Amino acid sequence: MSEGLQKAVGESLKRILEKLTSNRFIGAGVGTIVTMLIQSSSATTVMIVGFVNAGLLSLTQALSVILGANIGTTITAQIIAFNLTAAALPAVGIGAGMVLFAKSTKVKYIGEIVLGFGLLFFGMHILTQGLAPLQESERFRELFLVFAKVPILAVAAGAFTTVIVQSSSATVGITMALATNGLIDFPCAAALILGENIGTTITANIAALGASRPAKQAAFGHFFFNAAGVAYMLILLKPAVWLITLITPGDPAFMAADGTFPFVSRHIANFHTTFNVINLLVFIPFINVAAKLINKIIKTDQQQKFRYTRLAPAMLSTPETALAQVRLELGVMAKIALETIVFARDAVVFRKAKDRLIVAKYEATLDGYKIELFSFLDMLNLKALSDKSKTSLESIRIITSNLEEIGDQARKIIKAAEKIIEKKQNISSAANRELIDIFGVVIAFASNTFEAFSTGRRQTEEEIFVEDKIDGLYKSFRKNHLKRLNKGVCSLEAGMSFVDILNALEKIGDHTFSIAQTNNYK
Repeated sequence: MSEGLQKAVGESLKRILEKLTSNRFIGAGVGTIVTMLIQSSSATTVMIVGFVNAGLLSLTQALSVILGANIGTTITAQIIAFNLTAAALPAVGIGAGMVLFAKSTKVKYIGEIVLGFGLLFFGMHILTQGLAPLQESERFRELFLVFAKVPILAVAAGAFTTVIVQSSSATVGITMALATNGLIDFPCAAALILGENIGTTITANIAALGASRPAKQAAFGHFFFNAAGVAYMLILLKPAVWLITLITPGDPAFMAADGTFPFVSRHIANFHTTFNVINLLVFIPFINVAAKLINKIIKTDQQQKFRYTRLAPAMLSTPETALAQVRLELGVMAKIALETIVFARDAVVFRKAKDRLIVAKYEATLDGYKIELFSFLDMLNLKALSDKSKTSLESIRIITSNLEEIGDQARKIIKAAEKIIEKKQNISSAANRELIDIFGVVIAFASNTFEAFSTGRRQTEEEIFVEDKIDGLYKSFRKNHLKRLNKGVCSLEAGMSFVDILNALEKIGDHTFSIAQTNNYK
């Protein structure tokens, strides 16, 4: 169900996240909406940890989104609380039919949502029936009687179970099934729900293990808010249970003729939602104070393996937004590639030795980006992606390869420049002017193309076919070079270095043209 939702609303999800501002209330709203859409607070918080790691969100912004995500995840419990068992199997049949036979990809994604919806309620029905025989087990009853007497043990059990199954929604479903069968009462279920709110924070903290300090702080903030909320709610557990019983229709202790307790699930769902709404209202006024406190607790980064990109496997839990993050990293790679060409020009035309070292460093960086991006794309390719995103995935591979090749060609320019400098070769002033001219066109072409890619803008044919102008300059300057050689204006060795630079610039034009075409027709 979550995968279908992500594929159906993936583009909208990206736009929602892009609208995020420093306003804490808008951030909380965004966290709530995104989690409602993808039906997983763990996925949202892992995504937020990734954005903080990438420097796209501040810690304060991230904390407000996380508080909102805690509310968004309670919608799953509200859905489960409806008794829709009769609609479960028809939904499974209709959803499966849409997935298998629909021609429209959008309809297929909706089919996945309907199929997941049906399986959710059919699974709850099977779970409830499966737990029914445990009503006769004295040992099982004694275990939960201990939980009822000592709520903190129920909190620990809820947290532990959620850590094991890696889904608070699944644990909430189990809690509802236990309560519906009368194995636990409402107060005990409420304590288990509190524990589940702590357990769900572990996923983000695991995701942040290899991330930056700010990402670790965001993940710890999720744990901090939920653990602090559970601490004060444990003290107020009896009044809170009384309040939910008062405002929710039906008696949670009412037993139907079939031996089940039909109203308790709604009480559990309302307690879950109310707790997280109260937690948001309690902490959001002090979010800056909380950020400062967390900043002091998580002080330094542990030694970790150097990485060029800020991509992490944990981001794969939300494939559509992971792809958006890949595009951002590719934008950074494109900026490095452009700077590599600029420094290569300065090294050749202005004989700047330090720029030769910079080009070598940037070329190695582009190699590192390609390795990490390809590795991440291989993992992302195994995830559930929309057809549009799969096409985008292949386009990103092509663009990544071309950017890395641009770095290689810049390195060849530097090698030619080193020969000129080390062997004290003389390039004529006319040749030097020609290099300035062709470098200018290549740099302008690359700058325009990379800007179009980063902003998602389509280039005009006139912009794309600047590559023809580069080819024309290449041919013209080679002819001029032969004339200079015949006249003895330029030495043979200097001439060979000049041609090597021209060849490399022409290749950079070809790779930039490939990026422009891929970007326009992806």
